[in-house]
Amino acid sequence: AMEGGEGARVREGDVAVLKRGEVYKAVPVLRRRKIIFEKQWFYLDNAIGHIYGTTFEVTNGGNLQPKQEVEETTTETKEAGTDNRNIVDDGKSQKLTHDDIKALKDKGIKGQEIVQQLIENSTTFRDKTEFAQDKYIKKKKKKYEAVITIVKPSTRILSTMYYAREPGKINHLRYDTLAQMLTLGNIHAGSKIIVMETCAGLVLGAVMERMGGYGSIIQMYSGGGPVRAATSCFGFPKLFFDNLHEFPLSKVDSLLSRTFSTETLPSDFEDNTLVEEESNGLTGEKQTSLQETEEEPTTEAAMEINQTEEQETVDINADDVEFKENKEKENKESVREKQIKQLERRRKLIEAASLLREKNADGLIVASKFHPTPLLLSLLEFVAPSRPFVVYCQYKEPLLECYTKLRERGGVINLKLSETWLRNYQVLPDRSHPKLIMSGGGGYLLSGITVVLDKGKSDSSNLEALKMEEPSAKRCKVQDLHC
Repeated sequence: AMEGGEGARVREGDVAVLKRGEVYKAVPVLRRRKIIFEKQWFYLDNAIGHIYGTTFEVTNGGNLQPKQEVEETTTETKEAGTDNRNIVDDGKSQKLTHDDIKALKDKGIKGQEIVQQLIENSTTFRDKTEFAQDKYIKKKKKKYEAVITIVKPSTRILSTMYYAREPGKINHLRYDTLAQMLTLGNIHAGSKIIVMETCAGLVLGAVMERMGGYGSIIQMYSGGGPVRAATSCFGFPKLFFDNLHEFPLSKVDSLLSRTFSTETLPSDFEDNTLVEEESNGLTGEKQTSLQETEEEPTTEAAMEINQTEEQETVDINADDVEFKENKEKENKESVREKQIKQLERRRKLIEAASLLREKNADGLIVASKFHPTPLLLSLLEFVAPSRPFVVYCQYKEPLLECYTKLRERGGVINLKLSETWLRNYQVLPDRSHPKLIMSGGGGYLLSGITVVLDKGKSDSSNLEALKMEEPSAKRCKVQDLHC
């Protein structure tokens, strides 16, 4: 089987995306693990080894069977009414009762046949228009045919899934807006990109996919560590993570003022890494509280530990001495492991710092819940001149403020504040029209290009000079050019 693309096969340990209609769900592929999706339960064992994109039927016992393509019987001319005016929905048109349908299901009759029976037993089906008949069949199929397609995760699929399932986790970043970000940010293989996002790692994953493992990414994070829940759903090879670095936002100021050194790391950095490693990514709130409460609680905790140890020693019998020795051995080992992790963490931090210090990033992508202005003003320092930057925000106002601040500061051109509009269309013969339900808003983007900031002269003095020389009509134009 080929790697990637359409030919890839489902392997144990992959993350796959289940699709049914327009609903998606990402799940790990593991044997004998019950999965519940769209009110259906099943096991993925039988899917292993099949090509991504295969459609399966759920059979008895929750086993998946690849669905055989059945030719739709369209040859016979269907009997259809001219309009639906005589159809009254009184609930009496269907002769099959709930119990009948349940009996059919218990016999193991396939969904397709149940749908056929429903059609045959419907007194009004023949009088419906052709469109209404199609709609009826589609609706019943959805209810009784348990079919599931397994697809390979990609930016498009995962962003659609997140936007539909848990938009709050990705700051309501709609998939078309994400596509705009990748384009405006000129993301391509071989770039050096700074990413600051609080979208569960979705934006980071999108950037990694577009870069294809070439180039380097520095992810800025707040709290105890970067969140990459969505990134792990992409199923990137290990190689992709070799050039992924992370750097804490709290250290940016010291890096810019050249006072940064890993020696001055607050002690909580060390503790935090451990807590974070062990509990596998705490929530943001817990991390901040860890950082704010500095040293005091650790001593209390230590006291508690000592007390419990004393209580234990009273109960210990001679038999347990051996157990205690083993425990101590384990403790020593885990301390050693923690030290190794700390050193590794420190090495990575130094590496990321030196990458940022070069101040030659090829682009900056920001999509976070924080106010964009302070973030952007400090992070733009690390971006080389004549490079693009994109900032996403769910609301327009923070970006307007950001726009004004950047205009005042200078060092950027081609500033644009945009919102994309997305509307889905149903395209079917004789009935193509925009879908009635439309997404309300996909957030706003502020994009621009960095230029060399002439530190010598401030913008205001330039404008003063211009005002002296230029007649008023011309003066406006010159200011516009200065954007």
